[in-house]
Amino acid sequence: MSGFIVHTVPGSPFARAVLACLEEKALPWRLAPLAPGGHRSAEHLARHPFARMPAIEHDGFALYETQAILRYIDRVQPSPPLTPADPRLAARMDQAMNVNDWYLFADCIAVIGFHRLVAPRLLGLEPDEAAISASMPRARIVFAELSRLLADQPGFAGADISLADLLIAPQLDFIATTPEWDELTAGHANLLRWLERMRRRPSLRATAWDSLAAGRT
Repeated sequence: MSGFIVHTVPGSPFARAVLACLEEKALPWRLAPLAPGGHRSAEHLARHPFARMPAIEHDGFALYETQAILRYIDRVQPSPPLTPADPRLAARMDQAMNVNDWYLFADCIAVIGFHRLVAPRLLGLEPDEAAISASMPRARIVFAELSRLLADQPGFAGADISLADLLIAPQLDFIATTPEWDELTAGHANLLRWLERMRRRPSLRATAWDSLAAGRT
């Protein structure tokens, strides 16, 4: 099978989910890094008209939207399976993935993560404390619901790792370095245990951005 090319600005949690999925499947891949702001270039807009990331190429097939990419990888290489066979567990996986995209990213990563991490590091801007404070009530709801959905299970779709775990773990690992992390995870020890388990997986270790910066392209 020919390799996957993943176009992204390094540091994107969504791109890391795709790379971790490829690692779980033992599929060959190559990172095609975009410079900061490169997602708005004409070249990338031809891949992704909404200027987001990642976008992939695979054997002449181009695709964007992370959930679509993850499901494509799982169908192209069915083993090991990352979607439960049980329809109820698969529905829980889908639910958690949508919580990630609509609420975890929108209410936490795109606000807290942006103002604490992206703005100062890449744009030289001071964090917008008012925006962060305004996002915290919704962010607390998101973390409480993720904790409830996970409960005492090993993963968001039951006993086995699923696409939901691979999608959510990079988002939480990204925001974990912010000052708001301790408040958001207070009372949600199950989330902290789950994230530590995910961080120990070879797929997450191999796709940490410091590991990628050491040379894989």
